[in-house]
Amino acid sequence: MRDVHERDLRGAGAASGAGAPVSSGLARDSARRNVDELRGSLSTSSDGLTGEQVPKMRERYGRNELAARASDSLVRCLWRAFVNPFSVTLFVLALVSIATDVVFAPDVAKSASTAFIILVMVATSGVIRLVLELRAKGASDQLDRMIRDRVIVRRDGREREVSVGDLVVGDVVLLHAGERIPADLRLIQTRDLFVSQAAITGESAIVEKRGDTLDAAVGGPITQLDNLALMATTVISGSGEGIVVAVGRDTVYGGVSDSVSGDGPDDSFRRGASSIAWVMLRFMAVLIPVVFAILGLTGADLLDAFAFSLSVAVGLMPEMLPMVISACLAKGSLAMFRKRAIVRNIDAMQGFGSMDTLCFDKTGTLTSENILLEYYTDVLGNESAETLDLAYLNSSYHSGVRNPIDNAVLACSTMPGREAHFAALARDARKVDEIPFDYPRTLVSTLVDVPGAGRMLIAKGDVRQVVARCTHVAWRGETYEMGEGDAGGASAIVDEMLADGMKVIAVARRRMDGECITPDDERGLTLVGYLAFFDAPKPSAATSIDKLARLGVTPKLLTGDRLSIALSVCRRVGIDDDATLCGGEIDALDEVHLAHAVERTSVFAELTPAQKARIVARLRANGHSVGFLGDGINDIPALAEASVGISVDTAVDATKDAADVVLLEKDLDVLEQGVLEGRKTFANMLKYIKVTASSNFGNILSIVLAAAFLPFLPMTSVQLLLLNLLYDVLCIVLPWDRVDVEETRAPRDWSGRTLGCFMVTFGPVSSLFDIVTFLVLFFAVCPALCGGTPYAQISDPALQTRFVSLFQTGWFLESLWTQLMVLHCLRTSKLPLVQSRPSMPVMVVTVTGVVALTALTFSGAGAVFGLTPLSVGYLGFLVAVCVLYFVLVTLAKGLYQLRWRELI
Repeated sequence: MRDVHERDLRGAGAASGAGAPVSSGLARDSARRNVDELRGSLSTSSDGLTGEQVPKMRERYGRNELAARASDSLVRCLWRAFVNPFSVTLFVLALVSIATDVVFAPDVAKSASTAFIILVMVATSGVIRLVLELRAKGASDQLDRMIRDRVIVRRDGREREVSVGDLVVGDVVLLHAGERIPADLRLIQTRDLFVSQAAITGESAIVEKRGDTLDAAVGGPITQLDNLALMATTVISGSGEGIVVAVGRDTVYGGVSDSVSGDGPDDSFRRGASSIAWVMLRFMAVLIPVVFAILGLTGADLLDAFAFSLSVAVGLMPEMLPMVISACLAKGSLAMFRKRAIVRNIDAMQGFGSMDTLCFDKTGTLTSENILLEYYTDVLGNESAETLDLAYLNSSYHSGVRNPIDNAVLACSTMPGREAHFAALARDARKVDEIPFDYPRTLVSTLVDVPGAGRMLIAKGDVRQVVARCTHVAWRGETYEMGEGDAGGASAIVDEMLADGMKVIAVARRRMDGECITPDDERGLTLVGYLAFFDAPKPSAATSIDKLARLGVTPKLLTGDRLSIALSVCRRVGIDDDATLCGGEIDALDEVHLAHAVERTSVFAELTPAQKARIVARLRANGHSVGFLGDGINDIPALAEASVGISVDTAVDATKDAADVVLLEKDLDVLEQGVLEGRKTFANMLKYIKVTASSNFGNILSIVLAAAFLPFLPMTSVQLLLLNLLYDVLCIVLPWDRVDVEETRAPRDWSGRTLGCFMVTFGPVSSLFDIVTFLVLFFAVCPALCGGTPYAQISDPALQTRFVSLFQTGWFLESLWTQLMVLHCLRTSKLPLVQSRPSMPVMVVTVTGVVALTALTFSGAGAVFGLTPLSVGYLGFLVAVCVLYFVLVTLAKGLYQLRWRELI
């Protein structure tokens, strides 16, 4: 029978449609089998598998692991480290260099030095990024180990807890509220089982699941089959029992995972990196043929001309950009860890830097996580023990995920003098049935045998929803029919408590005789009273909101609470409440009107999960970078829609899995620190990109001009590559640079929008001093060191070689000195070293780098690269050049800022 099951299911998968994963057929076929037939095909029973069967089933159907995802962390880190626009471009250039310098070059001219240096750049950049990213993931991996990975199964007739990875096809799994479903299950028994399928569908709808056998003619999407519980979905409420019919990559979730690209959907970070890469590639596309043509016209060997053009292209690229980006992101994520936040994806640091809108819930963010039950009253506002008893039974017996309201109600069992009463109530009462909480109804009902009162439906939830279902009111032991004006009187009592900033819910009851209840039974209820909870704002909330606003982050409150409660809290913490929207109003808006409404509205109340996700999606569509802070299962769709999904360590596992960042404290102060760290990270990445690209462009422009007039190359290919490699290595320290406060006051744009303008503004300034250096070297310094003979009059080949080596060394040093000078000048919009000082690591590394690399030219090691010692007088000339360069760049910087209103 097992062979039949396997063959039939795989056949169903193959027939499920072109492009459909085999896993869809496996699960769908099981949905149409009755329980006995399915058990027979899997050789299992109501007692589950035996210990001997488990390894055989694992061997036949595989382990419950997503093999592609098990190695995903390392594979994706390797991919991000070595496969990016910059590294790929350099790798292609290395291959071309091998072809021109090794394969097709004559034996006497063969040299792999250019290709070797390029590949060293690629390898160094990739390895450093890989190491930094793996180190940054350490804290996230610790969090992953905290996430539940155990499940209750029935084997050999006994219930036991096993690892999710140990599940096999045929296992009987027991499900409870708050758990993630560990494999594809064919449900056989359910009790008010409601499931969120957001992990697969991306939709926030919560669906009810049953254990009935489906008719063979039933079609539609697999997520709509009521008796299937699919891997990675989440139990919202209720309980159930199911047989594992698919594990690992054979599950629907595994099939979806395999069809998704390793890097996921395109986002602002990747689009920004691509736009920067395209700016650089366009410059390269112009410069390579121009340099090659100029060298060809001046009579240079075509192979040499091509090799030099190639090194020009490499010289233009900021070779260490992937590594510098990784270092910046890793440093930012580690800094966040020290500030009580775990960054699960280091690219999220960029999201923090560009975030301009933050959406969050009220409870636990603006207010305390643990709310307190202040009042339990009858319909006229008098203290009522019956109201509290009924609420206690409802909170005790519903199977949904516990929330702060339930916790506050259940905490009453420790009230002094009433411990015995509640203990007896819990011991003697018996749950019969329930209708779990859902967002359209906003209430939960339980059917309970109450000691001394009989079988009773107890409803607890939103005041308006409960009162609308009531036809009677209870007061002082009597029941009265509710008149037309009584609902208004109830509203007046509730409004008085809401005005004090309290959260209020209603409690109602109805006597029942049956064994089960449906939503139709939530009619004709008797209103018993109200529960009022104190939800005071955190002392730090107002300050945190003000800090975020000053950073240019617009706070938006998205809550399921009533509007009056939300407004009360917003007024206390300083959130603009002039414009508000409720869930019903949002549903009435089309996308065009919603696009305008979300811009002017800061308070959204009475929302369902789908409405939260729609608001976040609309804000992103409007061009905002949106952060969303959520901790509930119902927040998963909105977390997925956000630019940066943020959760807390006390959230349910599925929510933490969906988040990019997990806060160890649910506090807006932590987020404010995250925004600052993100913007510092952003600024230091942009420093490297803009300064290096403009400096490289200036060098290349100088080469183009020099090549047209000099009888030799102003710098060899190897020297040019070495210069850029050494400069880039020194730039590794930039992630640890200070960032001016002004650079963190507004969200940053990660793109190549102004990169081209920056390059053509500051690059020619560098070229101006390069040309002056060329003239001084060619007509003064080099002839003086060659016996006073100009180059044109030198006939001795050895002396010509010395002249050229002196010239190339002179320009090598000038380029190095001015590149590091401009790095300090352009790292800040202020006056460098005076108004804005670099960090000590930046200062030490750059000064040490200048000294060490200048000393290289005076050592024997420099000869390997064609470098030769120059006079001390030339070093004095370089000091003068750097001073004048500093002055001119400062003037150009002022003009640039007037035009673009920014520098970096």
